[in-house]
Amino acid sequence: MPQVRIEKRLHRRRWLMVAVPLGSLMIALILITMLLVATGHPPVSTFRRLFDAAYFADGALTTSLISATPLAFTGLAAAVAFRMRLFNIGAEGQLYFGAIGATGIALLLHDQSTAVLIVAMVAAGAALGAAWGAIPGLLRAFLHTNEIITSLMLNYVAALVLNYLIFDSLSYWRDTSPAARVFPQGKVLADAATWPVLTLGSLGIPFGFLLAVAIAFGIWVLYTRTRFGFEAQVIGDSPRAARYAGMRTRRKIVAIMALSGGVAGVGGASQIGDFRHVLDVKGMEQPGYGYAGIVVAALARYNPFAVVLVAFLLGGLQNAGYALQGADFPSGLVGVMQGLILFAMLGGELLVQYKVTFSRRVARPHLEVEASG
Repeated sequence: MPQVRIEKRLHRRRWLMVAVPLGSLMIALILITMLLVATGHPPVSTFRRLFDAAYFADGALTTSLISATPLAFTGLAAAVAFRMRLFNIGAEGQLYFGAIGATGIALLLHDQSTAVLIVAMVAAGAALGAAWGAIPGLLRAFLHTNEIITSLMLNYVAALVLNYLIFDSLSYWRDTSPAARVFPQGKVLADAATWPVLTLGSLGIPFGFLLAVAIAFGIWVLYTRTRFGFEAQVIGDSPRAARYAGMRTRRKIVAIMALSGGVAGVGGASQIGDFRHVLDVKGMEQPGYGYAGIVVAALARYNPFAVVLVAFLLGGLQNAGYALQGADFPSGLVGVMQGLILFAMLGGELLVQYKVTFSRRVARPHLEVEASG
């Protein structure tokens, strides 16, 4: 009877890096076609509507970039930590704290110029996100606590803090007007706190997306051109060898988790400066940007430039999903289509990391012992 074994690839062939994602995408399209036929939707026209809504219709590219911006930040945050074999599942909470910090400093400096406010919002968002990300880093470095559990649990704590500031207290962030006492909401920022949009013809590129591209370049430089990045990768590959070489592993763990949280915090600042202009609790909690960023980082194999590209593709997919929803196309069907694509792509990623081998079980000959009388 044949035996099936899953073994880690010692050497990854270059053609796999291209063939497997393309094959995974083809499998996803086949599965989606079968789903559409089974539910009575014409596949060809559905795919045409999907791509038009994502990339080709008027304003589609701009909307896709808007959807991609928070995914790029949370994906970069996850990639920063994962490259050192640290699992930061807390980008959601770090994004919340980045939004809190950016909103607070924008309200405080409301009479300043746009340039000053942008710098202050980015700095405050990064600082609070880094501080929140450093907590699981400290627990991992000094108490050997699993950062997956602590960073995940801190997401719920951050959500409670966010709700408390707007709904359960008269905080600095909450609007205190008579109408807001009945329907709690955050204070609206001054017009100067609105981040600019780069316009290229009919295409509008949010400033936050450009900032994400710049951060991706900075992460690439950090990991490929600096001693800090080299040591971080050595610690991730072999902590024992890193300690033997005299590297300060505890400091690096805290620093990487703080850096990861800082990137997510800048994403929170972008949510406020680019799109919301108010600390919108429900609007920020509903999309689940932090968890989607983990998928983005995994699909991009933790390459910062690939993270931005994958975020753009998934942002287009999300945008198309919103456009397809209607009486004849339920939201659940859109969610299943998105899930099939992500599932196929992540499944293909396993084939890049591991290989499946089949071997036949060799029957052992039975030894017969003859007894002499």
